Amino acid sequence: MPSAFPSAVRLHRPSEYAAALKGRRIARGALFVVSSPRSVASGPARLGLVVPKRQVPLAVNRNAIKRVVREAFRLRRAGLPDGDWVFRMVSRPAPGSLTALKRQVRTEVDALLARIASC
Repeated sequence: MPSAFPSAVRLHRPSEYAAALKGRRIARGALFVVSSPRSVASGPARLGLVVPKRQVPLAVNRNAIKRVVREAFRLRRAGLPDGDWVFRMVSRPAPGSLTALKRQVRTEVDALLARIASC
């Protein structure tokens, strides 16, 4: 598996996000909810991210969270079932340093991806 994160494994269109968010909720953690469309997917595992400004006001923190989730997804993509997976942040992370934020996000995302892989 190449180490790149190509455009083909990302969600791009609002309709793709809407279908996943209206679909079933696969897993929930302290920060994220993972959703997937109800229809059967025929392509590779694809990632969508929703990190609202309301939950994470600083752009540098939002971008760091997205980078951490993308990297975790990239490393586990081969073991995930086919389909679209949208990670939506639903609660504010605990205040602290950027390093602590990244560590908290990575721990939760790894646990959620493990739960998805076992489905």
